[in-house]
Amino acid sequence: MPRRLAALPALLLLLLAACTGGRGGAETSAATAAEDVPGTIVVASGRDVTGSNGVRQQLIDAWNRRERQAGSQYRARLVELAGSADEQRSQLLGALQSRSAEYDVVNLDVTWVPEFAEAGLVRALPDDIVDEDVIGPVAETARWDGKVYAAPFNSDVGLLYYRRDLLRRAGVEEPFVPEGFTWDQLRGHVETLHTKLPAGVFAKGWTTQLAAYEGRTVNAVEAFASAVPGLALVDEKGRYTGDVEQLTEGVTELRRRIEPAYTLQDAATSDEAAATSDFVEGRTAFLRAWPSAYPTLYRVFGDRVGVAKLPGRAVLGGQNLAVTKASQRARKATELIRYLTGRESARCLLEAGFAATRDSAYRDVVRCPEGVSAAPSPSPTGEGADQVPRDGGGRPAHADTTLRALEEAVHRPRTPLYGALTQTFITRLGPLVDGAPLGDEELARLLDEGLRGALPG
Repeated sequence: MPRRLAALPALLLLLLAACTGGRGGAETSAATAAEDVPGTIVVASGRDVTGSNGVRQQLIDAWNRRERQAGSQYRARLVELAGSADEQRSQLLGALQSRSAEYDVVNLDVTWVPEFAEAGLVRALPDDIVDEDVIGPVAETARWDGKVYAAPFNSDVGLLYYRRDLLRRAGVEEPFVPEGFTWDQLRGHVETLHTKLPAGVFAKGWTTQLAAYEGRTVNAVEAFASAVPGLALVDEKGRYTGDVEQLTEGVTELRRRIEPAYTLQDAATSDEAAATSDFVEGRTAFLRAWPSAYPTLYRVFGDRVGVAKLPGRAVLGGQNLAVTKASQRARKATELIRYLTGRESARCLLEAGFAATRDSAYRDVVRCPEGVSAAPSPSPTGEGADQVPRDGGGRPAHADTTLRALEEAVHRPRTPLYGALTQTFITRLGPLVDGAPLGDEELARLLDEGLRGALPG
């Protein structure tokens, strides 16, 4: 009986929130659970591409300063997980399922949100934590089964990098990559380069990431979505809805993009680092990569490198922050997530080289919080100085390109069984990447068979 009486106030609060609209129907899951236990909020995340003491750590430090000034008993600590994205996913799943690590907040790849939500490993968050300022396709990554489970932290989207100097030498007219640029036009540029430039200036037209990992799935989804407008492959429950005809069109488009006449042979075994390295070494004139590649490429090439939206459809990437089911500090962890995913923080992430999740970050209406240095500071010798071109407000010069790409980006199929789906893409498309003599329809049938076995239908 005492337990029932103690539960009445919480029940009344829940009913009141439901009647008044409150802060969203999921508020009770993360913010009105049992009383928080004061202490350290542990945030588990992959490596910060902005380096040691990167922008993520600086934002957590800024939150800790605010809490200290307020006399709070809470602090946050960032734990970076080692290994590839797949290895990090396995680490997080194992830790949360076994409760072997006391993580309060986890930074999830956007493709993992349905899996962690469906498994009951993360809590539903208040609906308003994803407001109208979050870019449309990015906001969709936060939800599963009608609830918000993870707030968008930083985003990602495929971009096209190209060598301005080579195109200029070959007599290509500017703009080299105009709005609406197509794969046929890219192939035309490559043919012009081969015709007009001496042998040995570059090896092949372009490179990308086709090794047997997630990069292959990303390139395939971009090709499939470009060939079949509106292609989803799964419904809102993650059930397979594709067919051989759709998949055949996708395979045909992917084959066209990776033809040996235009694509560097090493792309078949390349990940992000290898593909970027090949472009830096001058082996190709075009590169498909994420926004985080831009600072490296600009340091090497300066104004000789350009960046544009990827022809066709580009896949959305990024990471979202979620509160673990086992957290003893769920209310405060949710407050931390609000801070880390807020407007000022999003602007810091943009200035540091990430693709920001919020529209306002790309405008001049917000600035980084005081004490957060998003751009690298030069050493006394000048090494490490920020060389990325910026506008008067501090935004990277390619920010508008990134925003337009995000607004038009497509999702990889959203399913709790995404691990099985991507593994099916990787293995069943292997013969195409490796040059095996299989026709498009035959490959599509194999892929369809694999997806039907991996996903409910």
